[in-house]
Amino acid sequence: MKTTHPLWIDDDSEIPDPLGHGEKAVQFLRNLKHPKSRLPGHAFQLDRWMERVIRRIYGPRHPDGTRIVKTVFAMIPRGNRKTSLGAALTLLHSIGPEKTPGGQVVCAAADQKQARIAFEEAVGIIRSHKTINRVVDIIDHRNRFRDQRSGSLVEAISADAKTQHGRTPSFTLMDEIHAWPKRDLWEALKTGLVKTAGSLNVIITTAGRGQENIAFEQYSYARKVALGEIDDPATLPVIFEAPADCDWQDETIWHRVNPGLKHGYPDLDGLRQLAREGRERPGDRDSFKQLNLNIWSDSSSSPFVGMDIYDEGADPINLDALAGQPCWLGVDLSSNTDLTVIVAAWRDGTGGYIVHPWFYCPRMNLQERTDITGAAYIQWERDGFITATQGEVIDFRAVEVGIRDLCDRFNVQEICFDPALARNVVNNLLDDGLPAVTMRQGPITMMDPMIELERAIVARQVQHGGHPALRFCFSNVEVERNAKGQAIRFVKPKRWLSLDGVVATTMAVARAFHGDDGRSVYDDPNFKVEDWLLDSNFDVSEWVP
Repeated sequence: MKTTHPLWIDDDSEIPDPLGHGEKAVQFLRNLKHPKSRLPGHAFQLDRWMERVIRRIYGPRHPDGTRIVKTVFAMIPRGNRKTSLGAALTLLHSIGPEKTPGGQVVCAAADQKQARIAFEEAVGIIRSHKTINRVVDIIDHRNRFRDQRSGSLVEAISADAKTQHGRTPSFTLMDEIHAWPKRDLWEALKTGLVKTAGSLNVIITTAGRGQENIAFEQYSYARKVALGEIDDPATLPVIFEAPADCDWQDETIWHRVNPGLKHGYPDLDGLRQLAREGRERPGDRDSFKQLNLNIWSDSSSSPFVGMDIYDEGADPINLDALAGQPCWLGVDLSSNTDLTVIVAAWRDGTGGYIVHPWFYCPRMNLQERTDITGAAYIQWERDGFITATQGEVIDFRAVEVGIRDLCDRFNVQEICFDPALARNVVNNLLDDGLPAVTMRQGPITMMDPMIELERAIVARQVQHGGHPALRFCFSNVEVERNAKGQAIRFVKPKRWLSLDGVVATTMAVARAFHGDDGRSVYDDPNFKVEDWLLDSNFDVSEWVP
């Protein structure tokens, strides 16, 4: 059975070291001192799992003697001394056997505070060793230190990419890449690394959230290398992760994915306490699974549906084959910070739905959206998944033309709008006899549609074709639920994380569900608003009809 687990860490398999570089690296680290070490003489604690990683990076060589490994992706749960590993690698390339004359060594992170963590640990190690301390100049206020003998410079930097281009690093430590807000720093450092022969890029991180970010791209690639799906000897995956469907309370799994547990870290009793809290609090449970078991979360902290279930509807859709079938459109208009989207829904004849979106975004916002969210908006526009309108706000004329084109192409029964910003477009369509209606976005009108959409997705009865922008919306949206666990309101977690595609899909599916009978919750003789408000724990004073 294929696994991403680095089996070579746990077994006694030989790690090639024809020129002895792996042994030199290990011996250098064993001779260091650490101010927090409990070993005799404060010796640096190089436990077996960490030693095996070091040997696997530096031992294997090409016939010409150059190092085989160029990139290390180490995904290790919190508390397993990733910082110590990062500091060790930094020292190897700045004052140790892997240093190069005048080499640039970079410790990079999302912000300066995070970037200084491995830097400060390396400085602490230097100051603990009298001989090394005499030959290293530490310029702490500038987040730098330099080896006097080789001229190698170490610097801690953050994701202010405007000041990071032009570097030619020989070694980069990319810390907690899942927290990096955008791609600029990554691209600046990666393009700099290729300028230096024998350079090494080390990514050390815990698991992250979502797929539309640089961290998931690197994780996904490294995972495929670990599984043998990609043959890339230059990439070394060191991935300690539990299966997404595992029993997260099983301590056997904790030990498998936390290599330091057998050596006393992280604290086992501390993990047990986190697990106890996670049984009662779903948010704590999600954090435990992500940070302590390294299970990559593919959705928001309060997801509408699991993305693994959502993805089962990604089979391609033949839109031409749907031309004659009854179709319902959901439209969510926006101005500048949100997306505008039209979603078409068809009933599939088995109680499910086929949906397809058309997204619109101001062209002037594409780069900003890409930078802030990490999502591939520019590429989506190039690939035809998003239509970019001119200027800094949505051109509603282009959207209206798109709606009319869909009405010509498909058998549209109804065009359902979020009333916000929709008055002019709705009136224009009505003037031409097109079936435009509005649907209020309050909890009373949206609860039943949300329940139906959730039911259909969970039942694997929604086919969406895997449209990437729509998937991004579903992976980010959060929901508020009532006392019965029913979704009653969509919540936008962050300003630029659009939920428009989810709202439009909900409206389209709702109208497809009711068909042309015009039914609503108000037509139910047993429906009472007072009872609904009570069940929903809804504060009527906060609702403006």
